[in-house]
Amino acid sequence: MKKYLVVVEKTDTGYSAYSPDLDGCVATGGTREEVESQMQEAIEFHLEGMTRNGEAIPEPHTYSRYVEVSARTH
Repeated sequence: MKKYLVVVEKTDTGYSAYSPDLDGCVATGGTREEVESQMQEAIEFHLEGMTRNGEAIPEPHTYSRYVEVSARTH
């Protein structure tokens, strides 16, 4: 079992998601729940395709972290 980082972003029309570890693996959805579900399916499909093509499955290598800074206005 591998865990891949998924970045979810709010858009003007809903949400989009991608995984920095899996080039070209993206999804969209109208809600957060929908885009997360779509991304789960996209990753599974992406990895199945890589396996069928004889490609190596990449190891997850990215992570996320929040950095707290003071919000100053000038």
